[in-house]
Amino acid sequence: MLKRIFLFMMFGLICFGTAYSQQITRIAVVDLPRVYTVIFPQSRAVREFEERSAKVQSDINRYTNEIQSLRAQHAEAVLQGKEADAVRLEGQIIRRTEYLREFYQTKTAELETQRNNLMQSSQFLKQVDDEIKYIAESEGYYMVINLKDNTSILWYSRSIDITDKLIQSLQTKTRN
Repeated sequence: MLKRIFLFMMFGLICFGTAYSQQITRIAVVDLPRVYTVIFPQSRAVREFEERSAKVQSDINRYTNEIQSLRAQHAEAVLQGKEADAVRLEGQIIRRTEYLREFYQTKTAELETQRNNLMQSSQFLKQVDDEIKYIAESEGYYMVINLKDNTSILWYSRSIDITDKLIQSLQTKTRN
């Protein structure tokens, strides 16, 4: 009798486990910006973006150096008692500082827009989308979520992160 109850309970657990395992929805996450930076750094559009970004940084450095030079000249004029020169230099410092602030804001916004456009390019999205579908279907995932666009993900297990698989698969396909 005890044996039958034990077998009945084992059978119930096996049935419950089978039914439960069929109900589990598998979800994966992908870090798309990371995929982008690894896969497409050699593309023409990315090189142009990096060149433009470097030029903007160079311009910012140049304007900053000019302001620092003007400040040094201003301090020298104050020490020498040349009030007219000090007032003139102070005006230049204010104008150049304001110009640098506006330049920085404008160029940063332009670069951000260009970066977002690169991320949204149809070629990139199509290639990544096709590869995500392939990985998801072959490994049984029902949903793949972009980590960076989903602010409601508070925690996730690295075991569901398929970013590395996606990068490896895309690299293999771009070499062929």
